[in-house]
Amino acid sequence: MEEVEILLSVILFLIFIVVLFLIIVILGLSTLERVYAYFFDKPMVTYIHFPLKKLPQADVNFIKANFPFYNKLDVRKQQYFNHRVAFYLQNKEFIGKENLVVTQDMKLRISATAVMLTFGMRDYTLKRLERFLIYPSIYYSNINHAYHKGEYNTRYKALIFSWQDLMKGFDVHNDNLNLAIHELMHVLQINSYNNSSINASLFKDYNQMIEEKLKNKAYREKLVNSKYFRDYAFTNRFEFLAVLVENFIETPQTFKEKFPFLYNDIKKMLNFNFAGY
Repeated sequence: MEEVEILLSVILFLIFIVVLFLIIVILGLSTLERVYAYFFDKPMVTYIHFPLKKLPQADVNFIKANFPFYNKLDVRKQQYFNHRVAFYLQNKEFIGKENLVVTQDMKLRISATAVMLTFGMRDYTLKRLERFLIYPSIYYSNINHAYHKGEYNTRYKALIFSWQDLMKGFDVHNDNLNLAIHELMHVLQINSYNNSSINASLFKDYNQMIEEKLKNKAYREKLVNSKYFRDYAFTNRFEFLAVLVENFIETPQTFKEKFPFLYNDIKKMLNFNFAGY
């Protein structure tokens, strides 16, 4: 009996040592990554996907045909992209409103946009977003009693779209108007400010830098007078960032040439150089 108690004590002690070791390793890696991010403005590792989820070839073909961004990725990164799209298809709800039938193409278009926006982030899942509500066209919102094309309901963790207006954003790839990118950016804003990940920290740091630039009267006038960003960008700081990212994704080279420092802030914030792809 005494030998059994000794053996149990030894086992418990070994378990304690292992758990303590794991905690030290995790804390050590976290600290190391924050030091790395301080010097290099990015996480140590962006893609940790094992095993890789796969998409049916028909879904891959749809993404290739509708997302120029995807075709610029190398084969390995395309596999990561597919994995992340598969995650959205499996873990997010897609709900049609007013008798709208949600098709696979609709799910793919929304999911691929979310993945594109967060592709430079290790934490791409947007935990504060659980469902997409899709209306056929402009809809009446009970949140603020007005008609909308899109909005993010934080309480319901839902992103709400007018499908007609969402599709207008994809008709032209370089007009800096994309409802899906714009509204998903609002989700990313909220998600990052309720997250402690390294990507969230970088997002908040660079968002603050961008807001400081906007507060500078001379720089703000330069932005307004350029006519490169639509007027809606200057409604408030949240809309400003969402519009900036629309431009960043749709016309990255022009953005980089016109406002290189602002472009660099967005690049660091999203950890992806769209002008380089």
